[in-house]
Amino acid sequence: MTLTANSYAAKDAAYHAHGQTNWRAHEENGALVMERGDGIYVYDETGKEYIEGMSGLWCASLGFSNQRLIDAGSAQLNKLPYYHTFNHKSSTPTAELAEKLISMAPDNMSRVIFNCSGSEAVDTAIKMVRFYHNAIGKPLKKKVIGRINAYHGTTIASASLCGLPPMHNWFDLPMEGVLHTDCPHHYRFGLEGESEEEFATRIAGNLETLIIEEGPETIGAMFAEPIIGAGGVIIPPATYFDKIQPILRKYDILLVSDEVICGFGRTGNMWGCQTYDMTPDIITCAKALTASYIPMSATILSDKVYQAIADGSNELGVFSHGFTYGGHPVAAAVGLETLKIYEEMDLVSVVRGLTPAFQKVLHSFQDHPLVGECRSVGMVGAIELVQNKDTKANFDPAAKVGATLARNGEKHGVIVRAMKGDAIAMCPPFIITEEQIGMMKTRLDAAFDDTYKWAKSEGLVG
Repeated sequence: MTLTANSYAAKDAAYHAHGQTNWRAHEENGALVMERGDGIYVYDETGKEYIEGMSGLWCASLGFSNQRLIDAGSAQLNKLPYYHTFNHKSSTPTAELAEKLISMAPDNMSRVIFNCSGSEAVDTAIKMVRFYHNAIGKPLKKKVIGRINAYHGTTIASASLCGLPPMHNWFDLPMEGVLHTDCPHHYRFGLEGESEEEFATRIAGNLETLIIEEGPETIGAMFAEPIIGAGGVIIPPATYFDKIQPILRKYDILLVSDEVICGFGRTGNMWGCQTYDMTPDIITCAKALTASYIPMSATILSDKVYQAIADGSNELGVFSHGFTYGGHPVAAAVGLETLKIYEEMDLVSVVRGLTPAFQKVLHSFQDHPLVGECRSVGMVGAIELVQNKDTKANFDPAAKVGATLARNGEKHGVIVRAMKGDAIAMCPPFIITEEQIGMMKTRLDAAFDDTYKWAKSEGLVG
């Protein structure tokens, strides 16, 4: 790719170091620079239109031009553009948002801590696990369990929880005290002839073995996304959480539901934990909390956890955690308006109504010669590309087949995301229509056709 002199892409390549990006490749190729958005569409600096099939990074739930959210932020900027939440201070929209969020959370949730990003929400949850166990007199229970292929963020602690090697390589992670158990992906990790039920039983047993080997008295919590997102949209077996939750309770281990992607309707319920009958002790959320019009996240505490930490803070005299921008009044105003919109539009019903059309499109690729598995729940899904449908053999990662398909998607005006194992993720805004879902398919069909022709020409498929 040749960068046009003085273009935004050229400026970006010259001065901006991106996350989750090959920096040398970025110097040469630059970025796809967006200039504006309208509904489910974004437009680059040349004016080209794209259907944003990933809602940005799983987050622009109400699209890119919701005037109510824009007005809510603007009004708050004019009224009180900043205030903090330290030393018994708050702001009116922050207090209102806390009340609204708890009213929408599962019944056992009691208090909310506001942060700026999903990574911070997870990092905060890890600290709460430590503080909680100190407060109840179990100071050895500090280890936390993540899962292979899971994603929880990019801070030192949250990246340690990730089960993805690129999040650890050369960062000297994971940090001490972080364990990893099986990825609940039957298609990829089930044994020959093993049913999903048998697979779930086996990996639940592996979890208990890990706990016993490490010492239950040393393990404080398990962190789990209801659906593993950035690790490839991994849908767990139906009884997976039914099997692991009794094990966690047996050994007095907290369950943290990472709802940064799944929260606010994405799985067909308000919370992903409700889709899988989870009863978490802590919930993390972000992204759709403000429809991502402004950064904000939350760590939501069950009353059990809150009461213990409150007692501990009283004993110490202070709860020494928080962020300068946590509970920012402008973010809170936008978040409050977002939640009001969700209630008014009956978000869960909207998602359930769109789910059949979305899943029909996604699963229509199952018979494509490049596709091994199509998987989805609610309005999130992935198409896993394979070199051999019968053996499920992956392509060599160096071939970058998934990345090639994503680039071909951009060529045809649809943005999807290539992930680990050449899984192509889709997570469109909730305001998409069935007609627009059909347009997504048309553009994806063209991207798949181009990718298949390229793969054949490269000798990657027969």
